Amino acid sequence: MFTDVDHIGIVVQDLEAGVAFYQRAFGVKEWEVLELPERHMRVAVAEVGDVLIEMITPTSEEASFAKFLRERGQGFHHIAYRVDDIRAALDQLRAEGVQLIDQEPRPGIHSTLVAFVHPKAAMGMLVELVQHV
Repeated sequence: MFTDVDHIGIVVQDLEAGVAFYQRAFGVKEWEVLELPERHMRVAVAEVGDVLIEMITPTSEEASFAKFLRERGQGFHHIAYRVDDIRAALDQLRAEGVQLIDQEPRPGIHSTLVAFVHPKAAMGMLVELVQHV
């Protein structure tokens, strides 16, 4: 089902401070910042090898990430795995009785379809499936 790790999602309070830290401490210099007002968030994306780091900050209390920040603070949010066929992957997971957050894929950033597996089904970890289209 999984073909690769697509990205690691990190939620931060201050996107610029998070990017500056990764640039200074880890040498991750090139970041693309996306403004996503319809999703109530800003995202900074950087490549590290074949994996992306997706740094997310909410722009309003309506964002699901705002609740995450309030309850858990900054840090690791999710891991995303690439799949060739997200609908087939969701069908397979349903057949296995895996609890899903998304029953159908939805648009992601950079021409992708995404869906999330509930953390209760994945040993406490939020798992995102990503299909590049």
